Amino acid sequence: MPKHLILCDCLGSQSLDKDALEAATGLSCSRVHTGLCTTQIEAASAAIEAGDALIACQQERTTFEELAADLEIETPAFVDLRDRAGWSADTASKTPKMAALIAEATMEAPVTPAVDVASEGMCLIVGQSDVALPAAAKLADALSVTVLLTDTDAEPPLDRRFDPIKGRIRRASGAFGGFNLTIDALQMLNPGGRELTWTDPRDRAASQCDIILDLTGDTALFPAPEKREGYLRADPGRPEAVQGALLAASQLIGTFEKPLYVRLEASLCAHSRAGQTACTNCLDICPTGAITSAGDHVAIDPMVCAGCGACSALCPSGAITYEDPPTNFTFRRMETLASAYVQAGGQNPRLLVHDAKFGAELIQLSARYAKGLPANVIPMSLDTIAGFGHSEMLAALAVGFADVQVLLAPTTERDALDRELTLTRAITGKDNARLIDITDPEALWEALGEAEAPLAEPILPMGTRRQVARTAAKALRPDADQPIPLPDTAPYGAVLVDTDACTLCLSCVSLCPSGALADNPDKPELRFQEDACLQCGLCANVCPEDAITYEARFDLSDAALSQSTLHEEEPAACIECGALFGVKSTIDKITEKLAGKHSMFASSDAARMIQMCDNCRVQAQYHSENNPFAGGERPKPRTTDDYYVKRKDH
Repeated sequence: MPKHLILCDCLGSQSLDKDALEAATGLSCSRVHTGLCTTQIEAASAAIEAGDALIACQQERTTFEELAADLEIETPAFVDLRDRAGWSADTASKTPKMAALIAEATMEAPVTPAVDVASEGMCLIVGQSDVALPAAAKLADALSVTVLLTDTDAEPPLDRRFDPIKGRIRRASGAFGGFNLTIDALQMLNPGGRELTWTDPRDRAASQCDIILDLTGDTALFPAPEKREGYLRADPGRPEAVQGALLAASQLIGTFEKPLYVRLEASLCAHSRAGQTACTNCLDICPTGAITSAGDHVAIDPMVCAGCGACSALCPSGAITYEDPPTNFTFRRMETLASAYVQAGGQNPRLLVHDAKFGAELIQLSARYAKGLPANVIPMSLDTIAGFGHSEMLAALAVGFADVQVLLAPTTERDALDRELTLTRAITGKDNARLIDITDPEALWEALGEAEAPLAEPILPMGTRRQVARTAAKALRPDADQPIPLPDTAPYGAVLVDTDACTLCLSCVSLCPSGALADNPDKPELRFQEDACLQCGLCANVCPEDAITYEARFDLSDAALSQSTLHEEEPAACIECGALFGVKSTIDKITEKLAGKHSMFASSDAARMIQMCDNCRVQAQYHSENNPFAGGERPKPRTTDDYYVKRKDH
């Protein structure tokens, strides 16, 4: 953990209060330098060599990292105080915000699980001859290249540094380091003779490669092609795009680290039971097709997953959790930012969530060429923002932020964010959560708008996403004496039962993935715990009487944590032994429909069996005239004498 903060006011362009920052952060601060990356580089070298340094500069990070490498010292930590705080048109003190950013920078982020992906440089280039062949010639010395020519009249090339083939791709799957392809009309090169020729075409040929360079200009081979690692696609009519793809492909050889962005706990998944489909949120939202159905639960291909996190945000049961970083670390970051800001004397903190590329650059440009950020707007960078769901938004408001705003990037998938924003606003009853969709740095200040006062008594977010959402909602709506109505897609709500239609067959109980529905072993009763209900739809799908509907709502009272009775009836008593079994109304209906009207229950004795428990029914059948369990007379055992008699007869 960094212990020494190295300050620089960047040629006097920002104001830094060394004493105030020391008091607010508890770190020892250097004197305020003016040109740490240039004229005072010796001071930077000494600070890095001393170890445990936190350098308050992000722009010249590369310079300081190279300096650390030259000194053979571990790379120091960095925090951007200039673009994110110091360069601002706001006249209020920036020290509380700087203290918050410093406190966040000293947090130790958990390591994301990862696996190694090996690429031997086997590259498949697909396209017309006029583009694909020159591209293959340029990559041939760096990679093992096969070029798939899509023009039917393509002539075999003379360049033998790469392998040419003809055909069309029927199917493609996999990801970087492990693509699998099925090729139709495949023709390979006959290398002998004065004139090179093609072999006869054949269908369904299988092939593998590490990298695919698609220069066809046609529909992409994969959904969300920009997120499929190892799949490079360029418009063949734009030479600069083709050159960029060639450069990128040339670097894709060796061993690479692939983060395992999400973790799946299959036992919690509410996708399906008994062949009945329920929740499909993750399947519907995944842009890359990494998630597929695998029976009662889903399966996630970690090699295809691009780590957008939308599946984690929409998973109602918590079966899918985000690992880059874990959600609980995001909760801790927000709590650290808010508490450090307030402890340093700041008021009305506001949270601005942005991605690490577009959003970070927009903030930097706004600071340099426009007004920057207001002194109470605290930016928090995430690698991806599509997974910033209602639990995170509610947690941000509950830890003390007056509002939370998500700065969208042009490439951000909005479906999950729009849905989660609507849910957040429904729970809070306010518009203190917003999405900002701008690309002009000068428009950022105005887009942030104004905010109300934050929560008076902040909470500490702990537990699962559902638990944090409930705790935060109770803190934000302490006076909610009735369940809060929610959108139909919400993962919270009640199960409603038509008691006239329900026969208490309890099919819903046996298949409920979360245990929200339960029975009573002592009597016919359907019980329900609202807090556990995922609103997955499974119980309504399996109900043979169509007796179940839903009400999307958020009950913040303690009643939601305990079981309530949805339907109960008088149990049937066995007419022989008096034991309780089944539902009396159901037994009466069966008796009414079958007794004397069905051949099996034509007699009064047979009809009585309908009203017996299992044991008594078996006993009655066994002792009846037409005993279904009875067999013929047992054969007489054969003895030795029987065999002798048989021999004498012959």
